[in-house]
Amino acid sequence: MCVNISIFVYTKIYKTMHRRTNIELDVDLVNKAMEITHLNTIKDVVHYSLREVIRLNKRKDILKFKGKINWEGDLNELRSI
Repeated sequence: MCVNISIFVYTKIYKTMHRRTNIELDVDLVNKAMEITHLNTIKDVVHYSLREVIRLNKRKDILKFKGKINWEGDLNELRSI
């Protein structure tokens, strides 16, 4: 089952822009996301989801440095600080 809702999409270029768009969302997915995140509105769930996609994509970008950086140190010493 899907629900048609209106949301604001925020794009940050030089200033914040607001753009209204209509999307269909799977109600079961929205409800599950709201349950997991403890967020109260669909808008908050959509914003959270967009931020997570961006965050995860940035983490993937870090993997391109795997094996290319020589690090020397003592993790146990750093953990005891």
